[in-house]
Formats: sequence, structure tokens, C-alpha cells
Amino acid sequence: MKKLVLAVMAVFLVAGTAVAKDYEVTKKAGDFTVVVKIDKNPPITGDNNLSVAIKDAAGAEVKDAKVAVEYTMAAMPGMPAVKVKTDTELKGSEYKAKINFSMAGGWGISIRITRGDKTVQAKLSVDVR
Repeated sequence: MKKLVLAVMAVFLVAGTAVAKDYEVTKKAGDFTVVVKIDKNPPITGDNNLSVAIKDAAGAEVKDAKVAVEYTMAAMPGMPAVKVKTDTELKGSEYKAKINFSMAGGWGISIRITRGDKTVQAKLSVDVR
């Protein structure tokens, strides 16, 4: 019986990792709808590819904004807070950036969108493994 249970668990584990999707979250930032994707789910320490798709209130893709990403980890005993900023590059209809989480744990990500003279932010949290 134990062997059967272990075999079933192994099948689900392998199947789960084989079909794992990107980390994806949709947020509102002012009048924009922002879809943030990270190519690993859950995000991992080291390099992760981030993409941001932005739509305006009418549902049209936004391709003329300046998009910056800031990711932070709160201070812990014996360690100061971590704060990293990076710009994105528009590729097709998505803004792309590479982010590098230096350690596992809870990280905050802020997507800053500037279009014309208006700046808005979308914020999310991820648990990096």
C-alpha cells in the first residue's frame, strides 16, 4: 500500500512540474490594467525574466510608456534591506526585464509606469524559493 501511495505521489509531482505555468498576476494601476509575468513559478534565487503587458482603460495596448521595476526585501537581523531598480525594454507589446533575486524569501515588486506627465504604480509580492 505504501508503495502505491508513493508511486501516485511521484506521478503527481512529475506531472505538476511538467505543466507548471509562469507566475502571472493582474493588477490595476490608475486607469491601466497591468499583467506581470515571471518565467518561473515560484520565482527562484538568481535570474528571472519578467514581462509586463499594459492596457489602457479602453483595452488598447500601451507601447509608449516608460516602465521601471523596483524589487525589495525588508531588512532582517544582520542584513540591511535590499532595493534594486531596473528599467525595462519594450519588445513587441510587452516590457521586458531580467531581475535577480539574491536570496529566498518574501520580495516586493513595484512596477512604475510613466506615460506623458502621469506616473502610476502596480505592486505585488512574491515568495522566492
